[in-house]
Amino acid sequence: MKSVLLIGLGRFGRHIAKKLNDLGHQVMAVDQNEEDVNSVLPYVTNAQIGDSTNKAFLMSLGVRDFDLCIVAIGDNFQSSLETTSLLKELGAKMVVSRAARGVHAKFLLRNGANEVVYPEKQLANWTAIRYSTDHIFDYIELDENNAIFEVAIPKKWYGKTIGELNIRKNYNLNVLGTKQDGKISVVIDPNVPLEPDKTLLVLGSHKDIQKYFKA
Repeated sequence: MKSVLLIGLGRFGRHIAKKLNDLGHQVMAVDQNEEDVNSVLPYVTNAQIGDSTNKAFLMSLGVRDFDLCIVAIGDNFQSSLETTSLLKELGAKMVVSRAARGVHAKFLLRNGANEVVYPEKQLANWTAIRYSTDHIFDYIELDENNAIFEVAIPKKWYGKTIGELNIRKNYNLNVLGTKQDGKISVVIDPNVPLEPDKTLLVLGSHKDIQKYFKA
């Protein structure tokens, strides 16, 4: 369990608050808007109404005591940048800030953010890859070139085993698990034949996925 300072309670911030609550973390939520603060009260340990660009206000929160600080401000880049910089100045251990544009990400990293999330870009990439190819059902991007994909098993692989196909050597891909009826199994038996009622979870490059995994 981690202690998290979450600043910015728009739609993105509220989703983060709910998920952190589901995961059992302690969350201090902050926003200038009283209505937004009230909306997350069921999901957070504590909440404050205040201006995160005010150094005295941030100091009063005890920034150093949090394992993680998330700046989820999305509609005011100047506030996001100032908040990020102040958090680092006040000794925050880990600062993750939201960027709305590529240039924002660069400035945030230069001014104290340890990591930057770019939800619009990440969702756009996911949508483009997911819905432009029939054989990809989901994916988690790891970097610009590699991701974990949930893919349909190619018809020519039906009845063959992972060991027989030697997927890692012949296709430069790592099979991490299988999925059937919504349930994931990471216990992989290389001698069990592949069947069309399952999907594969594989780690590899976008290029290799597009090359080898076609329904």
